[in-house]
Amino acid sequence: LVEDNDLNAEIAIELLNEEGMFIDRVKNGVECIEQIEKQPADYYSLILMNIQMPILDGYYTTQKIRRMNDPIRSHIPIIAMTANAFMDDKLKAKAVGMNGHVSKPINPELLINTILENKHD
Repeated sequence: LVEDNDLNAEIAIELLNEEGMFIDRVKNGVECIEQIEKQPADYYSLILMNIQMPILDGYYTTQKIRRMNDPIRSHIPIIAMTANAFMDDKLKAKAVGMNGHVSKPINPELLINTILENKHD
């Protein structure tokens, strides 16, 4: 989970834990890249990515992940989790390499369904 807002992160983590998922949380794109590089290549099965964050936003972070030399890391499914809910936002998320888009406030059922459609096993 890449989320700079503590309350949003707490809500998402609680929801995902209830579904039996294990979560690592970072607060910006730089921390996300560092965490991906620190763990074994197949450690993460999916990334929930906020878009508007300090230091490195979700779009640019996704582009950096997609350009990684490791084919496993560069293909981790990434789902935008953002208040930006217009069609242009969804198209931009797709254009930078994101696999899905979930609008905030989070609809728990939609989030879980989007995760299940996109995660690596």
